[in-house]
Amino acid sequence: MAGRIANEQFRSKVMSAADAAALIEPGSKIGFAGFTGSGYPKEFPVALAARIKEERAKGVDFRVDSFTGASTAPELDGELAGADGIGFRTPYQSDPVLRNKINDGSTYYSDIHLSHLANQLAYGFFGDLDYAVIEASQVLADGSVVPSSSVGMNRTYLTLAKKIIIEVNAWQSEDLYGMHDIYYDIATLPPNRPPLPITHPGDRIGDKVYTIDPSKVVAVIETEGPDRNSPFKPLDEDSKKIAGYLLDFFDQEVKAGRLNEHLNPLQSGVGNIANAVLAGLLESDYENMTSYTEVIQDGMVDLLDSGKLTVASATAFSLSPTYAEKMNDNAAEYAKKIILRPQDVSNHPEAIRRMGVIACNGMIEADIYGNVNSTHVMGSRMMNGIGGSGDFTRNAIFSCFVSPSTAKGGAISAIVPMVNHVDHTEHDVSVIITEQGLADLRGLAPRQRAKKVIENCAHPDYKDQLLDYFEQAQKVANGQHTPHDLTKSLSWHSKFLADGTMKA
Repeated sequence: MAGRIANEQFRSKVMSAADAAALIEPGSKIGFAGFTGSGYPKEFPVALAARIKEERAKGVDFRVDSFTGASTAPELDGELAGADGIGFRTPYQSDPVLRNKINDGSTYYSDIHLSHLANQLAYGFFGDLDYAVIEASQVLADGSVVPSSSVGMNRTYLTLAKKIIIEVNAWQSEDLYGMHDIYYDIATLPPNRPPLPITHPGDRIGDKVYTIDPSKVVAVIETEGPDRNSPFKPLDEDSKKIAGYLLDFFDQEVKAGRLNEHLNPLQSGVGNIANAVLAGLLESDYENMTSYTEVIQDGMVDLLDSGKLTVASATAFSLSPTYAEKMNDNAAEYAKKIILRPQDVSNHPEAIRRMGVIACNGMIEADIYGNVNSTHVMGSRMMNGIGGSGDFTRNAIFSCFVSPSTAKGGAISAIVPMVNHVDHTEHDVSVIITEQGLADLRGLAPRQRAKKVIENCAHPDYKDQLLDYFEQAQKVANGQHTPHDLTKSLSWHSKFLADGTMKA
């Protein structure tokens, strides 16, 4: 850790994670660093979970309200949830232990657009924030704090929290210094907030570091643990087909004059299909591309290495262990091409719309009219959350949603008569893609959309069922604009819950 904490005032606050956890009181509201398994505190949450278990053994109902940037890792969400220590959680999660707590009703969860949370906290919707617990790569001599592999909500938490705990992680590269762009003027609340001065994904408008009040720092913890992200799965044939359809769509838009040969700035959701799209772009003829997105994935690093992608703006990494090590080894070079920003900047709706970002996100299911469910399984069970998909979908020049056409070995169709939960309405969805094909929904009325979605995107095992539903709905609906048979519109989900399959 030599040289990682260059400020004497901060060095005097160094203590163990257990001693820092002892400062927390039941009911505390804590803003944790972390976004897609990157840049989260590694030791403090584990120590806090251990303390919670000890207090619970004494009969103390010890829980905290947990705020993050997005999903984190087992050492944070998993440990605290496993200790039954989270009373309330927002804005996005993907941990299986926490998911179970949310779905059994023992943890309250608020699923919030990522670009909205900073405002809601500043307005006081959640009450006062007691602690900010962040990870840093180093503390400079002047007391400024260098972020690590994610920014997320950290600027907001550091500003609003009464007290601050910092983990300084020696695993994170010191060469990350200069990669971050911490913009503070956006924290000015409306109607006095100035316009966001970004006209290109490569624009830098803020500081390289966090500026904090040193008197609020109550603990500094020295750590040396890696970010925990899983390796991406090898690209399967379905993912490759979906990527191919999207690239064909790009070609069509260039030919029509709606995109230029460099494309518009790209946004890509997290996951295997998104990585397949990026791999497809690597093999394409497109050059001098840019990205204005949430996360930097393996495929985006490959595009940067190839020179096909000139700059990538995001709020965090979502890298496999191999690529995380590669980023650490070459952070100084990548800092010339990558900008990590607070999530209310990376996901800023006005910037997304003005730059004409192309959005591509995953989905759980879509219905025949183009409504998309990104969050709920069979009506009531939360999967992960909406994340930033809504920030981009509503404001992108083209909003694309991708998914295999079936799940659970074919027992579930991703194309259904009516989604069981609506996250993205038909008004915001431009394109739906499965391995079966692509449905371009722009400029179509609902009944025209239904025919295209069924014909192009549904799996053959479900196509006739969907056509039968659509024909029956037109006979019994109380109007022909968006025909539904309300006695059967959610019967597919009910059948799955009863029989374990949606197949008739």
